[in-house]
Amino acid sequence: MAIVVNKPLPEFEANATGGIKVSNTSHNGQIVILYFYPKDNTPGCTTEAMQFRDKYKDFVKAGAAVFGVSRDNMKSHDDFKEKLELPFELIADTEEKMCHMFGVVKNKIMYGKKVKGIERSTFLIDTDGILHQEWRGLKVPGHVEEVLKAVKSLKTLKKEAA
Repeated sequence: MAIVVNKPLPEFEANATGGIKVSNTSHNGQIVILYFYPKDNTPGCTTEAMQFRDKYKDFVKAGAAVFGVSRDNMKSHDDFKEKLELPFELIADTEEKMCHMFGVVKNKIMYGKKVKGIERSTFLIDTDGILHQEWRGLKVPGHVEEVLKAVKSLKTLKKEAA
């Protein structure tokens, strides 16, 4: 089942660092940011994780939970999280269930070879579990600020609708 903007997320459940489970309903009532990245400890992914880390308090203040998602295993995630002192949890999608559900697995060319990789993407889910916005194939510089701005405007929209 694929995801669609302005529709509820399909059912899913995944394990994250900190011994928690994340599902399509585990954070209802809270805005959720899911950012998919190719691999722990690579330059672009490290930069992106540090930028989410540095803005984390702003996300929390705006009512959002942040989760990084990659195909790395839990040990890799625990090490990456500790090394960068990340205040948010990382989801280990080793079987690529979430990656396929969110449509982020893409064919890439690396060193002249075709490989399947994760397209750097971020998804903003509102307090009712509905996909509000998505960014695909993004570049790291300026992205986290853009997501934070979207979270703040979503929070304002929700207040106005209440």
